[in-house]
Amino acid sequence: MTVSRIDNLDEVPGQPYGRGGKRKGNARRRHTVAKVLGSTMLVLAMVTALGVTFLYRHLNGNLNVVDVTSQLGDDRPEEVDVKGPTQPINILVMGSDARDGAGNNIDGLTGDGQRSDTTILFHLSADRKSAYGVSIPRDSLVDRPECFDDDMNSIPGGSGAMWNEAFSVGGAACTIKQFEALTDIRINNYVVVDFRGFRDMVDAIDGVEVCIPQDINDEAHGIVLKAGTRELGGEEALSYVRVRHVEGTDGSDLGRIQRQQAFIAAMAAKVISGDTLARVDRLIGFLNAATKSLTTDIENIGRMARIGADFNGVGLKRIQFITVPWQYSPADPNRVEWLPEAEQLWEKIRNDSPLGSFRKGAITAGEVPGKGNRPGNGNGGGAASDGPSASATAPGDQETQSAAEEAEERREQREAAGLCA
Repeated sequence: MTVSRIDNLDEVPGQPYGRGGKRKGNARRRHTVAKVLGSTMLVLAMVTALGVTFLYRHLNGNLNVVDVTSQLGDDRPEEVDVKGPTQPINILVMGSDARDGAGNNIDGLTGDGQRSDTTILFHLSADRKSAYGVSIPRDSLVDRPECFDDDMNSIPGGSGAMWNEAFSVGGAACTIKQFEALTDIRINNYVVVDFRGFRDMVDAIDGVEVCIPQDINDEAHGIVLKAGTRELGGEEALSYVRVRHVEGTDGSDLGRIQRQQAFIAAMAAKVISGDTLARVDRLIGFLNAATKSLTTDIENIGRMARIGADFNGVGLKRIQFITVPWQYSPADPNRVEWLPEAEQLWEKIRNDSPLGSFRKGAITAGEVPGKGNRPGNGNGGGAASDGPSASATAPGDQETQSAAEEAEERREQREAAGLCA
């Protein structure tokens, strides 16, 4: 097999300049249920940043490109002019556990409508020195704005609606419109990922290592996993990121979000490691699986590669995963509400400011829970700094005590989520 370098990723012999992939004029409404996995865009972006595009035409043809701009209307947030060599990038990633596609009907469920079980905002800073993913619980109670379907028919809004209802009634476009209305953050691009692609991506890199502190026996959903630190193949990995009922946890979606974040971090670390990059078969297999699973408005592989080049300069220890500040709803303990602090988080993202205290308890791609990663071990481990001030604290008893308290709180949070501390 010959691997060719393509310096201009938009110009390929026989490939029309600019937009590629399977173009659809409008987003087709599908009976899907949105779930994991936000890692796809992040990992694919970092991998394609290598400057070498494998099987360009094939990968480009895998993409399902759907432009939903017309469904978002004209009342969208303005981008804030921030200080930096370029503008920040905000990508909204939604999972899709569609049962109607080949390889997606993993449990015999059909006719269940579509829900957005997991939504992650990936933010890349203007200076291209940090990136983070913000998870939004599907059980969040929010005010959903009016949306439009692909024929521009109005979809009425709703008060006190669950977050995932937006995907149910209006797909990716309605979820984007809901996010922008609630946060005043403009989304630059979106990505939707399906079950089959996630499973195939994991298998393409010969599994992902995770640490499971205790046996998981969720027989009601057919998910049984043994405790230990080991590589999970695609089917097991899919079960791991879907499971909610773990003994010793409250069974909420919040624990599952943290397990998903940890898995994403572990997969990102493996994909950009020598174990994958040095194996052409693994790398091509991963890219093939990833591009087959995507529905996006990113025009082609060349555009993804340019985004990836920006992500690639960040480094594992500065890729962090957090969850929007939340509390259980006083009106319904099975639902959650965003805390007032959430607006402070959105303001930081709008202005591309350091996360500060919102980093507390964050999971980083360089410090995967339970894998023993430590600063200085050569894999980018350890908590990421959040700008010069975060790492310039003089040593002392107060700082040592604060670090110890934060480490203990992080350990408790991860144990409560069913993660190895």
